[in-house]
Amino acid sequence: MKIGTLLRGALLGLALVGGSGLAASADQLASVKSAGKIVTATDMHYAPFDMVVDGTYQGMTKDLFDNVAKEIGVEPVYQDLPWTSQLPGLEVSKFDIVIAPVTITPERLERYTFTLPIADATVGIVKAAANKDINKPEDIAGKTVGVQQGTAQFKQLQEFGTKVGNVTIKEYGTTDEAYADLAAGRLDAVAGSAPNLAYLVKQRGDVFALPEVSTFGKPTYFAWVLRKGDDSASFAGAIKDAIVKMTKDGRVKAIQEKWLGKYTELPLEVPAK
Repeated sequence: MKIGTLLRGALLGLALVGGSGLAASADQLASVKSAGKIVTATDMHYAPFDMVVDGTYQGMTKDLFDNVAKEIGVEPVYQDLPWTSQLPGLEVSKFDIVIAPVTITPERLERYTFTLPIADATVGIVKAAANKDINKPEDIAGKTVGVQQGTAQFKQLQEFGTKVGNVTIKEYGTTDEAYADLAAGRLDAVAGSAPNLAYLVKQRGDVFALPEVSTFGKPTYFAWVLRKGDDSASFAGAIKDAIVKMTKDGRVKAIQEKWLGKYTELPLEVPAK
């Protein structure tokens, strides 16, 4: 998918957010099969899950969802939208599914239907490579830490910052913006999910580093999100069947190792509230 297509997809997505949505269906799986496509929303600035490289959309999310769509027998339509517009757009049927990695939380389980986990999402911090002051999460006390706005990682950072004391939190529209400010010395650290931060350090170890202990809080998982309701049950079931099949035949392991450098066994049920 070249950049022109991406831009058209983004414009289409914005039009969808502002205009009429997808037609409501008593059975969403039947609807997507009839249409021959699954219309998705994601944020293509969240490496290694979603990114644009040399004008082409790629990442772990795309590899996983390409396979899921193939199992269901339809084509995926990828849209690049701001994270803050995705869940509201999903609720009013502007697209079929949010495939930006979304952290499973008890509050979100009340409001949305989640797929099986697609990756670990435990929150951690990254610092500048030259920083010698931050060696564990508690060392962000008295520091300025960036985080993507509207994320579960933001909420966990708020809670942790209150616990350790005197943490100034700066919100960003994308993690790329936060990383840029960290590299420029305008932040002491950036909070995010462990896989994203590990990938960042792997790619740019001359600029960024993980503290000796980098994660905090309880283990959490990323998944994709559908609307809640009886109409989405069959669609969620088809996605679950595809992910279970891909897990058993080794495709999930291969995709994880390609993008994350390691394999983490994931639950084959949605974690309980």
